Amino acid sequence: MSSVSTGLPGQETLLASWAALALASSGARLIRSPEAAAAVFPAWAPLNNAIVSTASPHAPEPAVISTLRDVYVEAGVGTWALWIPSRATDLNASDDLRALDGFTRDTTTLVMRTDLRPGPARHDGVMRASIAAATRAGDEPVPVADLGEPEAIPGLAAWVLVREGFAIASAWTFRHGDDCGIYAVGTVPAWRRRGLATALLRHVLATAERNGARTATLQSTQMAQSLYESLGFVTVGRYEEWVSR
Repeated sequence: MSSVSTGLPGQETLLASWAALALASSGARLIRSPEAAAAVFPAWAPLNNAIVSTASPHAPEPAVISTLRDVYVEAGVGTWALWIPSRATDLNASDDLRALDGFTRDTTTLVMRTDLRPGPARHDGVMRASIAAATRAGDEPVPVADLGEPEAIPGLAAWVLVREGFAIASAWTFRHGDDCGIYAVGTVPAWRRRGLATALLRHVLATAERNGARTATLQSTQMAQSLYESLGFVTVGRYEEWVSR
């Protein structure tokens, strides 16, 4: 099937990561067309996202929206998010698209990119884990004994930073060509503002560079923007998110 056209750096990496994650989630799949790409995850609600190839200020064609709705209804997914790529690089910039029938405006995330260079030090406290354990470790301490085995999916890796026998910071990455996508970075609330996410990401970036990646890309909220900028990331666009009602 023809693939959705790409406009923002890291978008192909993001889509490839969703396809890889679908291998580890029951009933999940990535559906692509020239107009949109839809990640369908019946058992993993946060990953039910679709990216359209038409950037703002043009609303997606009604037929595209209708097709996406049908895809999610058939999969038994009640709520999903539509991501519209934008070249705006400021979270506070006004939306060109003012309204979208049947959707509620939700989060905006910045798309950020950096060139990888030798130098960042790896951290002895960082280790591989399963995706499920890494996802938990962004919200609550996870005992080392519960980290599970890393998934044997090419390009996919989950990472945690361990302190006092518990994983308390996490992220997962996906390597696509020369790019390393970084996703779901999180730190247990009681352990925040101690530089742990920075240490974890320095390790991840160093490992990616040593394994041949030349760039890294991610999506950032306002809260994390300064962290990523301190690691050399620059904003190259954003996704304007609309949640289906």
